[in-house]
Amino acid sequence: MPDASRPMPGAASLLPLEISSLRYDVGEDRLIDNISLTIDSSGISVIMGANGAGKSLLLRLIHGLLRPSGGDVRWNGSALNLATRQRQALVFQKPVLMRRSVAANIDFVLKSRDGQDRQRRDQLLQEAGLYRQRQQPARLLSGGEQQKLALARALATEPEVLLLDEPCASIDSASTLQIENLLRQTRERGVKIILVTHDIGQARRLADDVVFIHAGRLREYQPAATFFDSPKSDEAGAYLQGRIVI
Repeated sequence: MPDASRPMPGAASLLPLEISSLRYDVGEDRLIDNISLTIDSSGISVIMGANGAGKSLLLRLIHGLLRPSGGDVRWNGSALNLATRQRQALVFQKPVLMRRSVAANIDFVLKSRDGQDRQRRDQLLQEAGLYRQRQQPARLLSGGEQQKLALARALATEPEVLLLDEPCASIDSASTLQIENLLRQTRERGVKIILVTHDIGQARRLADDVVFIHAGRLREYQPAATFFDSPKSDEAGAYLQGRIVI
């Protein structure tokens, strides 16, 4: 278990995340294979592994979007339910946005949480670098801008836990930098972040601790410095060296 600090106030009520003997099967194929893991650290936990390792599946299982074939997921001792999920926000690799303006995408979320808050909306859009585009249709934004809007909308819900599935895949470097800065700010506000990424450089820049999975199985869970400096599994070592891991 990583020697990380305990959760800050914003995240404490949902942690620890306890995963016990988690399995996910499709037909006769076992895609998540008996993963057991407890995450009780603050900051950013990064889930890493080669393509097809099961990173995105694991993220969806811990959020409750998928029903496991076996095992259990608990947040602070409570089973997954709607109330637990409503205290989290999930950002997908491909943004899912409303067919409205940039500002209206944020307004809709704020309105559902006790009314419209323009000051909060404008702050989020400023931080995401989207304030000037606030009246544009969201569908006309670039891919990187759409992802930044998806993240800003997720943050508008004031989640205790933010889950992200490859949020910077296939977007430009400037948008990636802004998203990473937003994640650092979000971490400083006490929100627990669980991030799936295949980008080793991004993981080095952001991770406080690393969950490494291979072929659906947990291989390592270490503080980031330990993982990157001296990985304990052969699969993780090969992955960090850029070798193909089968």
